[in-house]
Amino acid sequence: MSKPNTSDTILYLDGVSVSFDGFKALNNLSIYIMQGELRAIIGPNGAGKTTMMDVITGKTRPDTGVVQFNGGVDLTQLDEAAIANLGIGRKFQKPTVFENHTVFDNLELALAGARRPHQSLFFRLSGEQMDRIDAVLSTISLTAQRNAQAGSLSHGQKQWLEIGMLLMQDPELLLVDEPVAGMTDAETETTAHLLKTIAKTRSVVVVEHDMVFVRALDCRVNVLHEGSVLAEGSLEVVQNNEQVIEVYLGR
Repeated sequence: MSKPNTSDTILYLDGVSVSFDGFKALNNLSIYIMQGELRAIIGPNGAGKTTMMDVITGKTRPDTGVVQFNGGVDLTQLDEAAIANLGIGRKFQKPTVFENHTVFDNLELALAGARRPHQSLFFRLSGEQMDRIDAVLSTISLTAQRNAQAGSLSHGQKQWLEIGMLLMQDPELLLVDEPVAGMTDAETETTAHLLKTIAKTRSVVVVEHDMVFVRALDCRVNVLHEGSVLAEGSLEVVQNNEQVIEVYLGR
């Protein structure tokens, strides 16, 4: 992709480099995600995918480069909490739900999490907030499990619940790390449908290894290698790229 206008992007990484003890985890990385786009990021272990997510969310500071959100907000000047409050939600590979609480309670706690502690003590759901929880339950296919303990859910359902918890905070950009690792085929298919549905109303970046899942997402793909973009395009285009076959798919 040629360099777009910053104002058209939800996420704009240009010339981003990060070194750890002399090792370049990111090497002049440039990726541009447009408003309302679903994008998949693939690549071998050590390609820089996690470091990229860490830079976007403020966990790691880049040595050089531009990292901007929503048309011009400089993320390199903000801490993790400020970046989350801007509207960037990150889902790590391992689900972290409150297992001793119900599915409904998990979503309510995620909603209350945006409030200060003393406000949360006296927090009562309004009708509008109840409707929002119901809508998210429907989106993540857990309406029937609303009163079940989160600990009783399958691995895939826990992943969906955590995505639902992020949705309760109404992020504009959702970063999702290997969501289908350990899922059944049916859960993987449902997750692809879920993320495509979410991408109708917000931007979604998915880091993944599962090629069947990436194909189901049917979106633009970036292949990372040694900290920079090796190829970009549809999955079909990048899978037929000789360099990609050599360093990643042919292994």
